[in-house]
Amino acid sequence: MIRKEELLNKRVCVLLSGGVDSAVVVYQLSQMGLQPDCYYIKIGPEEASEWDCSSEEDLEMATAVARKYGCQLKVIDCHREYWDQVTRYTMEKVRAGFTPNPDVMCNRLIKFGAFHEKCGHNYDLIATGHYAQTEWIDGKKWLTTSPDPVKDQTDFLAQIYDWQLQKAIFPIGHLPKEEVRAIAEREHLVNANRKDSQGICFLGKINYNDYLRRYLGEQVGNVIELETGRKIGEHRGHWFHTIGQRKGLGFGGGPWFVVKKDTAQNILYVSNGYDPATAYTDRFIIHDLHLLTAPIDSPTITFKIRHTPEHYRAQLIPLDNGRYEVQSEERIHGVAPGQFCVIYDEEHHRCFGSAEITV
Repeated sequence: MIRKEELLNKRVCVLLSGGVDSAVVVYQLSQMGLQPDCYYIKIGPEEASEWDCSSEEDLEMATAVARKYGCQLKVIDCHREYWDQVTRYTMEKVRAGFTPNPDVMCNRLIKFGAFHEKCGHNYDLIATGHYAQTEWIDGKKWLTTSPDPVKDQTDFLAQIYDWQLQKAIFPIGHLPKEEVRAIAEREHLVNANRKDSQGICFLGKINYNDYLRRYLGEQVGNVIELETGRKIGEHRGHWFHTIGQRKGLGFGGGPWFVVKKDTAQNILYVSNGYDPATAYTDRFIIHDLHLLTAPIDSPTITFKIRHTPEHYRAQLIPLDNGRYEVQSEERIHGVAPGQFCVIYDEEHHRCFGSAEITV
């Protein structure tokens, strides 16, 4: 929870998206006697109307909230940086057969990156509507989890740089979503009942497969049953599918799960059944471990590999060349190369950082 004394004599700004969460951030800061500068980051595609992602409505909502609390709102255009950096990262990973997370890189490269280069350097603290917390423990600032496990977003923040964490504050991170909604309704915020955004960063109603098709096209390949080598159908490009996927395959006699890819041959391997053993593993390798605050202080950790309330206990075993093996106490479904494995302490409280899954 952010205390008023932490903000004394600090230059504070808010990244205002048009959604209810960042709107309540402005309210929270106003209750502490602040009138923070607000910024709307423009990252949506400047394309034809079918690629419209409601950015006009977002900006209208953000403008209304800033005006309500007497705050100045500026629009910062990070459109080019997003498409040059985040989209490039996404397409390179997907083309190589990996499962990337653009939202993770958007926080690192855009919200706390490009924005900072353009004007964030003028402020001591940057506030966002993320469901996460920060705590000072033994003189060090840590990223810590939200008490709302469903909404906790530390996994999306685990790749930011340490200097970015030093400037980040999350004024609603200690609140459950229901209370944030209740505050917005009580204060008659214009977006109190607005639905949460879904999907990748700015995409909104844009289908993710359409996003991939636009940049990678289609390439027909075979779908093979892993256990028998039998061809059961065709796909239109391995980049439209990820390890562990069940929905959207469209083959009879299922359910089918994607369990492996051969990107060189453009082949998808699948297994049949409601819970095939090939869809699970309890050991996998990670590399390029990115630490936020301090080294991991125990081999016993908790972790997650996707944005879900569930987390798992494991042993983290050092290997060579900066790699580690994660030895989970439970078998995990859908572990895919390119995903981020987010690492926490045993209590699932302090977030150490994250690393990319290799196998």
